[in-house]
Parts: sequence; C-alpha cells; structure tokens
Amino acid sequence: MESGANEEGTVLGYNSKNVKKVALLSTLAALLDDPILADVPKKPSLSDVDTLINLELGSAMCISIFKLDGTFFDVAVMNSATVKDLKLAIKKKVIELEQSKMGHRHISWRHVWANFCLAHHNEKLLDDGAALQDFGVRNNSQVHFLPYVVSKGSGGHSKRRKHRFFHGLNKHS
Repeated sequence: MESGANEEGTVLGYNSKNVKKVALLSTLAALLDDPILADVPKKPSLSDVDTLINLELGSAMCISIFKLDGTFFDVAVMNSATVKDLKLAIKKKVIELEQSKMGHRHISWRHVWANFCLAHHNEKLLDDGAALQDFGVRNNSQVHFLPYVVSKGSGGHSKRRKHRFFHGLNKHS
C-alpha cells in the first residue's frame, strides 16, 4: 500500500510538487516578459502586486523620483502612504535597478538619508510619519532629491562625548 502511494506522488523520478512549482515559475516568467506587465518587478512580492493593482484601481499613486544627476524613475505607493513608505519604495526600486544593471552592490541608505532629503515643490519631506498628501503629493507628482545636512540642534557635543569627558570626575575631588 505504501509503495502505491509513493508511486502516485512521484512521476518518473520527479516529485509532483516540484513539477508543479517549475510549471508555475515558467508561467510566471512568461507573464512577466509580456510588455503590458513591464512595470511589474522581476521577482514581485505580494505587496508589489497589490500596489500595482491598487494603482490601476485608483487607490495608489505613481510618483516620479528625480535624482541629482537629472535621471528619474517611477515608484508606486498607496494614496495613504507616508514619507517613510515612499523612502522604502525608493530603496526597493533603486536596489532592483542596481541589481539588474551591475549585480550586487551595497548602498548605505543611512548615509543617503543623512545627506539628502526628498522635496516636493521646494518643500522638504522631513517628517517620516507625515502623509504624502499633506505635502500635496498626488498621482504623477514629481519628487526631487536635495542635498541636506541634519543640524545637531544645540551645536554642542553629543551626550556620549560629554559622558566620556566627564567620566571619572567627581564633585568631591
């Protein structure tokens, strides 16, 4: 009885689950090569597909991101997206573009966001929690990268540096 069940699950030495997976992947690859689906990433996640469907339904927006060198690319985010959501979409798109052009390449996003900010109509998008619609960002809007250096506020030394300097000093000495 066990050998009969084993034979049903195996087709000429191949596991039927693997055959189904290969068939699904080949169908997906054929679909993604269709010019109509050119905006779908090569390895789409469920959220990518969901955002693209919502873009077609009108509950998401396409935003053009202009880089400092004058080139641009488009990202899709939900209408209720925040600045942080836009930054994550930019990060994902840039990584995808870099991988397709040059293979694996590391980008320090901490460095990028420490030295550059996004702007829409000369208004800097600094608050990560703010909704994009609060800045007037709509479907087909243009957002630019601008050089930006975060100010330290007081201009003094950081708390950690003060701690190292005063560590060990005592009021009683």
